[in-house]
Amino acid sequence: MDRRKSLKALAVGTLGGALLLDACKSPADKKAGATSKSLADGFTLDRQPEELAQYDKVVAETFFTKHEMETITVLSDIIIPKDEVSGSATDAKVPEFIEFIVKDMPSHQTPMRGGLMWIDRHAFKKNGKNFKECSHEQQIAIVDEIAYPNKAEKQVAQGVAFFTLMRDLTCTGFYTTQIGVADIGYAGNQPNQWNGVPDEVLKQHGVAYTEKENKECVKYS
Repeated sequence: MDRRKSLKALAVGTLGGALLLDACKSPADKKAGATSKSLADGFTLDRQPEELAQYDKVVAETFFTKHEMETITVLSDIIIPKDEVSGSATDAKVPEFIEFIVKDMPSHQTPMRGGLMWIDRHAFKKNGKNFKECSHEQQIAIVDEIAYPNKAEKQVAQGVAFFTLMRDLTCTGFYTTQIGVADIGYAGNQPNQWNGVPDEVLKQHGVAYTEKENKECVKYS
């Protein structure tokens, strides 16, 4: 799905392999593979026609209403707010990710829409207005009621189930972006320098490098 473009920085090796394979294709093969589609700033993925058709269908549709998307935006930024380390969930386009996911995986549609209706009704009972219209303090108070399943009251069980799904989708969306990857400090595979087996390990097993191995196979920094 389109969100995979967020892993572009981690796919350099895979991309290199794809380019090598592409170079080995005959002109006829390349023509037959013309259904490839650029999904992310020049990062081209080979897709089957049915996959492309499904992608085009999903992105052409709209599921959430404007009000629902605004509520999702507020909730996602409560779950992952902007801080000194990285941007917020909306900076990582998490609401757009959730919109895509519920269309690509329709089983999420009823739980999400029902949950958004629930949180608005709950907010109206408590504060006389929809969730997104409440003050930040009021919003946090409501979230605190449903964010901790083991502590939540039984009467807010639907809200707990909704917020759990909302949190899962938000974290999935955020941590599959470059912003999210940078947030946890993941650097991916990087080249290093082999310094050989440590001396204490060699001694423990009663072995040692030969002069040839030291000269040709082991590099010391």
